[in-house]
Amino acid sequence: MAGDKPAGSKQAGTAKKKNAPGAPAKKTATAKARTSTAGRLQKLVFQLRFHTEFGQELFLTGDHPLLGDNHPAQALPMQYFDENHWYLVLDASSLADTDRKITYHYILRNADGTMLFDCGNDKYLHPSRISCQELVCLDTWNHAGYTENSFYTEPFREVLLKGHDTPVKTVVPKKTTHTLRVKTPLLPKGQTVCLLGSCGALHAWDESDPLLMKRDKGGDTYEISLDLSGEDFPIAYKYGVYDTAEKTFLRYENGNNRALYDTGKENRQSLVQDGWVALPADTWKGAGIAIPVFSLRSENSFGIGEFSDLLPLVDWAKKTGLKMIQLLPVNDTTATHTWTDSYPYAAISAFALHPVYLNLDKLPVTNSKPLQKLDAERKKLNALPKVDYEAVTKAKWAYIRTVYKASKQAFLEEPAFREYFSKNRHWLVPYAAFCYLRDQYGTVNFHQWPAYKKYDAEQVAALADASSDAFAEIALHYYIQYHLHLQLQEANAYAHKNGVILKGDIAIGVYRYGADAWQAPELYHIDCQAGAPPDAFAVTGQNWGFPTYNWERMREDGFAWWKQRFMQMRDYFDAFRIDHILGFFRIWSIPMHAVEGIMGYFVPAIPVHISEFHSRHTWFDLYRYTQPYITDEVLRDIFGTESELVKGLFLQSDGYGQYTMKPEFRTQRQVEAHFQQLEKDSLHEKVKLGLYMLISNVLLFEAEEQDGQHFHFRFDMERTTSFRYLDAHTQHQLRELYNDYFFRRQDEAWKHAAMQKLPSLRQATDMLVCGEDLGLVPGCVPDVMQQLGLLSLEVQRMPKHAADTFFHPRNAPYLSVVTPSTHDMSTIRGWWKEDRAQIQLFYNRELGETGEAPADCEAWINRAVVVQHLYSPAMWSVFQLQDLLGMDEILRYPNAEEERINVPANPQHYWQYRMHLTLEKLQQQSHFNTQLSQLLKDSGRV
Repeated sequence: MAGDKPAGSKQAGTAKKKNAPGAPAKKTATAKARTSTAGRLQKLVFQLRFHTEFGQELFLTGDHPLLGDNHPAQALPMQYFDENHWYLVLDASSLADTDRKITYHYILRNADGTMLFDCGNDKYLHPSRISCQELVCLDTWNHAGYTENSFYTEPFREVLLKGHDTPVKTVVPKKTTHTLRVKTPLLPKGQTVCLLGSCGALHAWDESDPLLMKRDKGGDTYEISLDLSGEDFPIAYKYGVYDTAEKTFLRYENGNNRALYDTGKENRQSLVQDGWVALPADTWKGAGIAIPVFSLRSENSFGIGEFSDLLPLVDWAKKTGLKMIQLLPVNDTTATHTWTDSYPYAAISAFALHPVYLNLDKLPVTNSKPLQKLDAERKKLNALPKVDYEAVTKAKWAYIRTVYKASKQAFLEEPAFREYFSKNRHWLVPYAAFCYLRDQYGTVNFHQWPAYKKYDAEQVAALADASSDAFAEIALHYYIQYHLHLQLQEANAYAHKNGVILKGDIAIGVYRYGADAWQAPELYHIDCQAGAPPDAFAVTGQNWGFPTYNWERMREDGFAWWKQRFMQMRDYFDAFRIDHILGFFRIWSIPMHAVEGIMGYFVPAIPVHISEFHSRHTWFDLYRYTQPYITDEVLRDIFGTESELVKGLFLQSDGYGQYTMKPEFRTQRQVEAHFQQLEKDSLHEKVKLGLYMLISNVLLFEAEEQDGQHFHFRFDMERTTSFRYLDAHTQHQLRELYNDYFFRRQDEAWKHAAMQKLPSLRQATDMLVCGEDLGLVPGCVPDVMQQLGLLSLEVQRMPKHAADTFFHPRNAPYLSVVTPSTHDMSTIRGWWKEDRAQIQLFYNRELGETGEAPADCEAWINRAVVVQHLYSPAMWSVFQLQDLLGMDEILRYPNAEEERINVPANPQHYWQYRMHLTLEKLQQQSHFNTQLSQLLKDSGRV
């Protein structure tokens, strides 16, 4: 009934049906409530309207010792009243003189021990300002999945919606019986929330004279204080929208009337936290650009993008109307001082920034000659089409050492540095010591160091002490990190000033031989490797090499390490993407003896017990299912004419017409080590990969420490020759059990695993959080992400439903990010060249074009794909720069294949893509920029 005049007799669907303990009995319509504002606060009554089921419990906590200091373990248990209401009564006399705002919220604990948190910080009290003996807080649970919560995150509050506050003058009555608070995020400047209702104090639905509500500058809630003494209860009321400039009532909120039953009494007041104004909350839409920092190119770059290059990128974003700049991880990956360190997801520290992004011009110096000498080298490196990682880092490090040597003492005494050091020493000192030891011992593998193999806080403190011989080298890393911090903060502040937000990326893994694993090895399963199962982009899976997380240990301290990461991200970014968020549900764990991801399985996972084969009358042979199936036919399929060579060198006959791997070649790591000693040529590579395939030609992996009773299915079992050579009946039975294992039995366990971690982590940050939920997505993932208000990632060529060939952007949920490509795949133009049959289907079905698809992705096709994403209902449309430039035949990169950033199937990929034109030249492309700006305006994303 939006916009209609409410009927005073209607009641809100969430109105209470009876009074909870601590509240007076419901009075008749003619009864009058007597109230008084005299007295000091003595009693607090919290009443929460929330539907619970058997086994669920509710708790209250807040930022005060009486309320448990926001520690879930110290939260106060509430009392059950009925399935829709809980309450808590507290002696509040100790709070009466507290002269600060106390924020509180609720916690729901499920029967399985998982917890959900009441979202936001909008429930609060000012005890010293309360002028009554008893305060009743009538609260509404704020579900984290409500769309509105997204707009109270840091990027919207501080940048995108900043300045929307509308000053309103309100009159506070001398006597207050009720205070109403409510929130709504998307009112433009010049509008405010108003209130009308069925009684005289609420102006009897007179739309010409509504009660205006005030929102404090920078605050979240609209508030109004009322004197409802003398009014008949219950009172029907409704919020609306008022135009302060035109002095016009615009509309009522959607839905039924609300109802107020709590009449109040002498020395008692009611604080009504009414949740959200029922208005549309899916109307805001923005667009952004995704690009790694190393790919940026300005006239003054040093052969690689730098944090300072974000400033001209912000200028271009502002000019075109883009509101977000999304980056890849910017953490230090310096493990070998070679090009292999270019992989941005293998950071040696989850906290340290990468020295390669330091702008040398911005370092404070007294002598500029050393930098002038480097100018020729800078220009040469900056003219290269791709990043020369080793040459860039070598030149930068030489200059940094020179400058540091001249300014070391003054730098250490700077008050600003001291403040930075104090805040970050928990990771900065171990990281700096780690870097020093890495360079001293010539390896990042701390297990091979002659000393300090195991992290000892006291030993590291002595090593990093100012009196230590190592101090100067260790403090060099303080110096670098501090100036990186200043430069990235400068970029962030500049973006904010221009209405643009920065989005960072939190990698799912940490480097096996990095500072994090050295400092706290108990947080990781070092004997495992994380990765991903096979997909269309990596047919043998992915092995990232990272250790998996020891979630049980992390839970003991409330995931402190993760929360520290989130806190540090806020120093530089407004939003962040959680890389491979599926890892919070289950991780693909690969044994150390394996090279390829295909050898892994999900952890946690409910294995298949041997009895399940018997109960299904499925033939079971432990050796046949768990050992590589190798016959002459299999060898011919894989090796062709090299079959006899392979048999002679790597295999032995089992005496029954089959073969086994020789003991020295039974694992992929053994095979890898053997071929590392040989000349690298096509024959050796073919044989090596073929042997990998033989070793992975199994149907089951034995679960560890289960005495041959529990098993995990090998992923893509049906693609193995081992499966192919089974009889049809056995194939059918194994297929049924395989589908149950992967797609049915695990879902609840994976949901439980995620809900043990993600709610408390989500509660720990007010940044906008997005999850990269691509790959083999469990059925529980969308529900969990929706419950927690996490934005999903929707990629056109990676549909999440197996029956779909493509995902259409028009079907995206509002809380999502849509994109036509990511850094892990080819651009729109590159994709067009990969699979002709798929492209033809896309051309006819998704673009609605008839006839044969053009051989190349012409500019108009690229533009059509971009437009599809701009008109999506998703909150964000984000594009790689290459995909935007692909709309212009002149500006696009000459070679579509060379503009791809990463090839996940290649663990030795060199990350070196750079923009082919400078940011300064990009800003000068008036025709292209005008067209892009118009597309954003037409689609409502400006």
